[in-house]
Amino acid sequence: MKILFTGASSFTGYWFASALARAGHAVMCPLRGSPEAYEGARKKRIEALQKLCPVAPKTPFGSEGFLALVRESKWDLLCHHAADVTDYKSPDFDIQRALQGNTLNLRAVLAVLRERGAKGVVLTGSVFENDEGLGGEGGRAFSAYGLSKGLTWQMFRHYCLEAAMPLGKFVIPNPFGPFEEPRFTAYLMKTWREGKPAGVKTPDYVRDNIHVDLLAAVYARFVARFQNSPPPISQINPSGYVESQGAFTLRVAREVRSRTKWACEVQLGEQTEFAEPLVRINSEPAARMVEGWREAAAWDEFVNFYTATS
Repeated sequence: MKILFTGASSFTGYWFASALARAGHAVMCPLRGSPEAYEGARKKRIEALQKLCPVAPKTPFGSEGFLALVRESKWDLLCHHAADVTDYKSPDFDIQRALQGNTLNLRAVLAVLRERGAKGVVLTGSVFENDEGLGGEGGRAFSAYGLSKGLTWQMFRHYCLEAAMPLGKFVIPNPFGPFEEPRFTAYLMKTWREGKPAGVKTPDYVRDNIHVDLLAAVYARFVARFQNSPPPISQINPSGYVESQGAFTLRVAREVRSRTKWACEVQLGEQTEFAEPLVRINSEPAARMVEGWREAAAWDEFVNFYTATS
């Protein structure tokens, strides 16, 4: 298929777009900025991505440039992975700004896609948005950012149904792996590489961590469904390691220790604050969905990435 993929400079976006390209799809990646303007992990991802896919600089979703890009060719599918994540951890995250950016000129985009014979849209959701994931808290949004993702889904569902455009929702849990931002597993690897013990302040939270290459493989399989008469609405909620953050940290330590000479010491703190939902997980084991995926190889790639960049 010929796929228009937004958000390819992000961690999961890079892996998803790469998986689609390797599966034989022709993938075009519109970017918000110019490739040369990106820095750090994002710059490395774009450099790697450009070996597989063409990019369209300064073409954010819904902009005039984006609409022109949609008009200039026949697209089989729009994969909308891009989302406003500015200060996503802040309680003051701007929900209205994010929703506007995520859905800018959505009706016009869908109208042009339909005119050009598109087969559908795949929207990326999050286990942290409202009404997604298993756990307590009555299905409330995990954060203001999560709420913006939930509202984005509602907008897409409404207007895709209005336009008779099949819509798929791919709900991601908590991916980790090569080219990640400096988040939890990156912190673990940096700390252990320096010979220090890694501290875990919230070991009791039960989360759903997943190898990003496995998640990307499931994404590519989900997208492939749109080649043949997809239903009006479809959804998938792939799941990885469902366990406490303390147990997951010990799992990572075992895997890394077995592949390096690092001590990989772990210090689990006593969790006293529970500002976030205690449990938030997906429900469909991803490893059962991808034939031939090898867990040991995924750990090898994870460790090799961090040892090679030390």
